[in-house]
Amino acid sequence: MAATDFAVDAYRHEALDTVGSTNSEAMDRARAGDPGLLWLTAERQETGRGRRGRNWVSERGNLYASLLLVDPAPQAMTASLPLVAALGVHGAISRVMAGHDNEIAIKWPNDILIDRRKVCGILLEAERLADGRLAVVIGMGVNVTTGPDDVPYPVARVSDYVAGADPVTLFAHLFETMAQELQIWDRGRGLAETVARWRSAACGINERITVNLAHEQVPGIFVGIDDAGMLKLETKDGLRSFAAGDVFFDN
Repeated sequence: MAATDFAVDAYRHEALDTVGSTNSEAMDRARAGDPGLLWLTAERQETGRGRRGRNWVSERGNLYASLLLVDPAPQAMTASLPLVAALGVHGAISRVMAGHDNEIAIKWPNDILIDRRKVCGILLEAERLADGRLAVVIGMGVNVTTGPDDVPYPVARVSDYVAGADPVTLFAHLFETMAQELQIWDRGRGLAETVARWRSAACGINERITVNLAHEQVPGIFVGIDDAGMLKLETKDGLRSFAAGDVFFDN
């Protein structure tokens, strides 16, 4: 794929009613030979999931979307796709909320927040296919009209801020903004610009945070991301970098 391959008119979109999960459906399409640049959206998901296998509540009224990319970049560069995905969703929500003065920001690596309340989670999954191609699925769940109750962080819905907000309109913007961010990224050749754009939309830089890992909680000062997108944390033991983890703002 070249940058021009990410042009908005290169993508296909299939709207589904109910699926297990849009990510699983997209990966099934890849295994069956789909060439990629395919968007799948669903009215609801029966087995939606977030990071680390967490259940993702998927009732009607929200946006559930997955984008299938096949061999989108040299494998070493695919680690930066979460930054691209976050910018795409950030741009779409910003368009829907144009004229509002609420803070729309990205929490590392790719949660989208409105006034520090989570409105979107993004899950990327990759698989090497039998023919050697690398399939990457970018899954997005955006709270448009409903949101989960049993979560350990504040939650927002787009409709809390924009009367009449709906997933169809939001996806129409996302279809364009994700293509734009993928073109800027350009198979990783434009990573420096992507990183700069991510930093300008980031939330919590120079604030105290805690990074939750599978078996460790690491507090410190979030000093930003490096040129590859890894989180940099100033801890009591010095500077540490993280490729993955859950970030919580310290009150």
